[in-house]
Formats: sequence, C-alpha cells, structure tokens
Amino acid sequence: MFRPTIRLTLAAFITVWACSPLEAPAQTPIEPIAEVAPQGRIVPPPANYQFPNGQKFVYAVEWHMFNAGTATMRFDRDGDEEKLSATAATAGTVNFIYPVHSWFDARVEPKTFCSTNVFKHEEGKRKREIQIRADPSRGKSIFDEKNLKTGETRHQEDDAPACATDILSGFFYIGSRPLLPAGNENLPVVDGGKPTVVRARVEAREEIKVPAGDFLAVRVLLDPLSGKFEGKGQIWVWYSDDAARIPIQMKARLQWGTVMFRLLRIEK
Repeated sequence: MFRPTIRLTLAAFITVWACSPLEAPAQTPIEPIAEVAPQGRIVPPPANYQFPNGQKFVYAVEWHMFNAGTATMRFDRDGDEEKLSATAATAGTVNFIYPVHSWFDARVEPKTFCSTNVFKHEEGKRKREIQIRADPSRGKSIFDEKNLKTGETRHQEDDAPACATDILSGFFYIGSRPLLPAGNENLPVVDGGKPTVVRARVEAREEIKVPAGDFLAVRVLLDPLSGKFEGKGQIWVWYSDDAARIPIQMKARLQWGTVMFRLLRIEK
C-alpha cells in the first residue's frame, strides 16, 4: 500500500482541451491550436528559511479507516546538502495483503531547493533499489533500477529541468513558499520518466485535530498537470500555520481508495 501511495503522493489531474479546425469553403483552413505543456520552476527559499533538521515526523497511516502502518520523514545536514530520510512500513490487514517495508533518501541543495539525488529501497512483494540522479549540465534525469530478486537492471535517461524537486522533498518545498490565500504555483517533480508539473493551490485555513494535537493549518491541494502522475488522484496537505510549516496531515484520494497520514509525534 505504501509503495503506490508514496509514489503517487504528488498525483491528481487536469483535463486538457484541444480545439479542432473548422471547415469553410474557399478559405484557408484554420490551424489547430497547439497544446502548450505546463511549465513549473523551483524558487530558492528565503534567506531566513530553516530546514527542520534533527526532527523526525512520525505519521499514522489509515486506509478506509483501518490502521495501515506508519511513515516517517526526517531532515539532517549532510556536508553541503540537506538529507531527507523517510521510511514506510505496513501493519495489520494491509501488511497481509500488500506488505511493504521501504526507505527513501533524497539530497537537496539548500540554497536552491533542487533535488540532486534520490535513493529508494523497497522490500515486500517487490524487492528493488532505485537511484535517480540529476544532471543539470546535460538537462537530464538519470534513472537506475535493480530488481533484488532477479538481479535485472534498468537504465533510463529523460529530459528534465535544471532544477526540480522529488516526490517527498516537494512537501517541504511547498511549505517554504508564502502560501497566500487562493495562491497557486507550478513546480517540477522528477521521479524517473517524464517529469511531472504539479500545481499547488492554497484552499483554506482551518483547525484540524491529529494524534499530535490541535493545529491551525493551511490546506493545500496538489494537482499534477502533466507527466506520469497525471490522472492518478488528488492530494491535500495541511501545513501548520506558523513559521515551521510542518506537514500535519496528508490525504491521498487515489483510484483504489483514500489514504490518510496523520502526525503522531515529532521526535528529536
């Protein structure tokens, strides 16, 4: 359950309309309107932005009101970069149906918020390791996958923007933005394959209750406008309405159900 959830955490869709030319006697045919791919960019964080280093965010995960397991995210400084470490482990009925025990590491350039390297290790029915490296000098994202059961490998290179975020660091990138009422912006997300452009739209400020306590939060809707996550679902993230902008709660409405991530506690 976690594997598709984490990989689809930045998933939703937008319908693209195409216009067909009209026919008119004795007139030059009207050219079709070309579809313009949506664009996104990563904006460097403000000078006073602080990554939540040394804090581990622990989430309870629910699927159809059942306990589905736990997930964690933690930032630490690692040399000149920020390191985001995440884990996911299923529990209960979900662990019997689709057991997953995985971890994820991402490296982020702190002055730009560009993701430079991602490593994933997945245990369960699918045992594999994935590495995604950014090569901005060539405008490429380099994807390498190894099947830990068969030893088979796969290498793929795709065009990518010089600066993009990844599927988990993107949550914190959005938290670094102003999040003004009714504001929205597009950001590029790379996870192997064609990059996805995600629109982040601020919907409301509201009070929410999670196991970690009561919070005044900013609710943000994430919609993929292009790429492999387009049409896979919708994601909402509630950020604490303070300078920390902690992801308090996440809701993923996917094709196979709704998954909730609720903050249990913050460990230091």
